[in-house]
Amino acid sequence: MNAELIIFLVLALCVAVLSVMTVTTKSIIRAATYLLFVLFGTAGFYFLMGYTFLGSVQVMVYAGGIIVLYVFSILLTSGAKDDKLSTLTKGKIAASLLSSLVGLGVVLFILLTHQFKTAAGVTDTPSESLITIDTIGQFMLSTDKAGYLLPFEAVSVLLLACIIGGLVIARKR
Repeated sequence: MNAELIIFLVLALCVAVLSVMTVTTKSIIRAATYLLFVLFGTAGFYFLMGYTFLGSVQVMVYAGGIIVLYVFSILLTSGAKDDKLSTLTKGKIAASLLSSLVGLGVVLFILLTHQFKTAAGVTDTPSESLITIDTIGQFMLSTDKAGYLLPFEAVSVLLLACIIGGLVIARKR
């Protein structure tokens, strides 16, 4: 066993345990904290694979921005006495297991029945199949069929609507 494998196993164990703790804890603040460490662990995987750009983006965008959004929404919408999640019942457990199995079935169906294609402009020859940062940037800012500008803007409008909704709910109190 080399050091890279040991680091991978430690990260995998931490991410798996903290993921379970995120969804099973009764405190919203603890769930957000556990989620923060899960996102840091995911960034650790990127750094371990040598994708320093993706690891940095993971830390800045997800572990930074999304956790700040969670904390602000929790603090704006929850009073001091409302910091506990609802209790688990047999019906909720059965519904969550059923929805998890349906989700797993849908994912497996999509993976097994669809042929995934490479992005436009990427060839099949090994020397030319490497995607550069320039190519990723072109796809991110492109508005054509293979571009990601419209979905990115849609998600940003959705997050803005969530922030405004949280402020409206908090002001009603």
